[in-house]
Amino acid sequence: MTRNITHLLKEWGEGDQQALDELTPLVYEELRQQAARYLRKERPNHSLQATALINEAFLRLIDVKDVQWQNRAHFFAIAANLMRRILVDHARRRDAEKRGGSQVCLTLDEGLAWANEPDVDLLAIDEALDRLALIDEQQARIVELRFFSGLTVDETATALGISPKTVKRDWSVARAWLKREIGG
Repeated sequence: MTRNITHLLKEWGEGDQQALDELTPLVYEELRQQAARYLRKERPNHSLQATALINEAFLRLIDVKDVQWQNRAHFFAIAANLMRRILVDHARRRDAEKRGGSQVCLTLDEGLAWANEPDVDLLAIDEALDRLALIDEQQARIVELRFFSGLTVDETATALGISPKTVKRDWSVARAWLKREIGG
């Protein structure tokens, strides 16, 4: 019998190593797909590969201590945050190496899309999200979960403990705010 991800997460959070062993193949494929989605949006010659992004995120996830995993959405929300940080750190290192070089660009997907907009700078998105978090932390989390993790409205609502209607409303406002901030 295959146990569900939420059950395995809770067992792992309680220290069950066998639960982590069972959980790994279940979440790894979805994390790999998330990483591949992010990197498809990057410039063609990006030096960070999906495998490296997923491995780094997964290693950080299994090192997380004292987390009371609530459910699948909670796990993937934390994964989204880690992947965002890894991509931003990679972009900052690259910029530091190439002082004045081209920024790492990320094409906004349909979730944050301004359909025909040019590529948007990942660092600009990160900085704008940090500013948005100062104004409305919930909206910033919604953008992070929807854009970086690819969670659905319902999954985002579950992860944040709010209604899907609130997610949709805040998502709409946050997209408009980010569009203005980033200059789209």
